Amino acid sequence: MDVLADAWTWLVTGSNWSGDDGALARLGEHVYVSGVALALACVIALPTAFYLGHIGRGGALAINISNVGRAVPVFAVLALFMLSPLRNAGYVPTIVALVLFAVPPLLTNAYVGMREVDRSVVEAARGMGMSGRQLFVRVELPLAYPMVMTGLRSASVQVIATATIAAMVGQGGLGRIITAGFNTYDTPQVVAGALLVALLALVVEGVLVALDRVLDPSPSATAVRAPVPGARDGAAGKTLGGDVLPRDRTTV
Repeated sequence: MDVLADAWTWLVTGSNWSGDDGALARLGEHVYVSGVALALACVIALPTAFYLGHIGRGGALAINISNVGRAVPVFAVLALFMLSPLRNAGYVPTIVALVLFAVPPLLTNAYVGMREVDRSVVEAARGMGMSGRQLFVRVELPLAYPMVMTGLRSASVQVIATATIAAMVGQGGLGRIITAGFNTYDTPQVVAGALLVALLALVVEGVLVALDRVLDPSPSATAVRAPVPGARDGAAGKTLGGDVLPRDRTTV
């Protein structure tokens, strides 16, 4: 309890937040590195997963290849980059290592979400004359949305937690607070740095949950409707394929 109290004292001390080495500057560096890495991972993983999920081919191979990023420790990848010409490229080695780490959950969840869309709904939409683009935008993507957001939240938290390794090669981020505490045997500072990383991850998770609720397509907007055979002209149509798929938020 004394350590936690001392860590709180460290966090509320203004001098620890000011200057180029202060917590505020380190927080900005951490957000920058994590944000760039996550954005690049989304650009790589999501279009690939959407395309492969839409055509229904090549997804297993792509997932297995991307999972190499999970099998290889991020620090080992970063260490290899630091032995290459990229060692003088600033945050590039850290960002590349984090991208390799973030791609697998994004790619896997998005692809599985696309492939778990009810095939009867897809075939019914095709029967109504929808083009491949309309099918993707109006049927597959809305129904795969929950799994896509699950992968995004998982990747975001993992990237924020793992970005602390930048400090191991002398770069910025909240990891510098932790390593500085280790070097000076300042346990409260180590705990304070860890708490900042955890708090940042929770804040980002909360923001993504809020965005999920705001952007989530409603069932009425995503359902594909067709007239029931034999129904009167004024009768309401029924959703093709039965009920809309339940929201499965299990991380893959």
